[in-house]
Amino acid sequence: MWHVVILLLGAHLACARTHSLRYFYTGVSGINDFPEFTAVGLVDEEQFFYFDSNTNKAVPKTEWIRQNVGDDYWIREAQIDIKAHQAFKIVIQNMKGLFNQSAGVHSWQLMYGCELDDDGTQRGYYQYGYDGEDFLSLDKSTLTWTAASPQAVLTKNTWETQERQLAEYWKAYLENTCIEWVQKYVNYGKETLERKVAPQVSLLQKSSSSSVKCHATGFYPSGVTISWQKNGQEHHEDVYLAELLPNEDGTFQRTSTIKVSPEELKKNQFSCVVEHQGETFRSIFKAAVPIGFILAAVAGVFLLIVTAVAGYKVYQKKKGFKPVNASDDGSNGSARSDTKT
Repeated sequence: MWHVVILLLGAHLACARTHSLRYFYTGVSGINDFPEFTAVGLVDEEQFFYFDSNTNKAVPKTEWIRQNVGDDYWIREAQIDIKAHQAFKIVIQNMKGLFNQSAGVHSWQLMYGCELDDDGTQRGYYQYGYDGEDFLSLDKSTLTWTAASPQAVLTKNTWETQERQLAEYWKAYLENTCIEWVQKYVNYGKETLERKVAPQVSLLQKSSSSSVKCHATGFYPSGVTISWQKNGQEHHEDVYLAELLPNEDGTFQRTSTIKVSPEELKKNQFSCVVEHQGETFRSIFKAAVPIGFILAAVAGVFLLIVTAVAGYKVYQKKKGFKPVNASDDGSNGSARSDTKT
């Protein structure tokens, strides 16, 4: 049983826009029916590029990249990923030894990219993960590496003493090359990447004793904030914000859940506030008639109609009534660089 409350208010606010470019590399071992290596590229959280080691081909995932680059681009991207695949295979074997592992499913991941705000502010990141956990990340401001586990300390020390040029190389890439390609890609896909689609906001509750969910969906770009108010004041107690999720049409959705007792809901007014691209959308929760009751009422009406129709048919049959057929009426009518791991 879901209670749904419609969107009530929209107000304009000032906001800045951020564009991003990021790549995700994943190498795996111990899985027969999955590519050993995959690479995915995203601009503003929209996938535009894909490669896997089964095909050894880089392929476009959006129309705007397909229309703006030639075959040489995809050949070059594939060559980068083929090299990365070989490097990842070696690293996974080394990591298994480092963690005293001999068999099983294991993964080595790399995520790197950059962000560019409208006001020129830049950010860059480059980090590794092993078996789903953080392993090592670059601090480009100090040209040092942050170890997320004891096993990563040896690599950190080696890269900081014997491979210092590695940090320098990626700092230059993140602050220059990556930013240049963000601007180039955004220009390629301007119509798509700079569109604005407002969220649809609903408040949902399964039953009178369950949590209340604020669901925002269908919005673009992905930046959105969801907060709660109690009697017009900010409320942070027992609030859980879920991860941002993509929709099939390229838009996004996100849910925030608040745990409130039925007594509190009766005595207070709770509202969800969603902010997106300079607009504020506020939905106020109101107790609604349970949908189960509504369905029962509809079923009762339907039963009455069916009974009436059946009675009329019996009456027609007794009177010898023959309906006329309808037909009797007389009518017959890249942007990347080689991974250095």
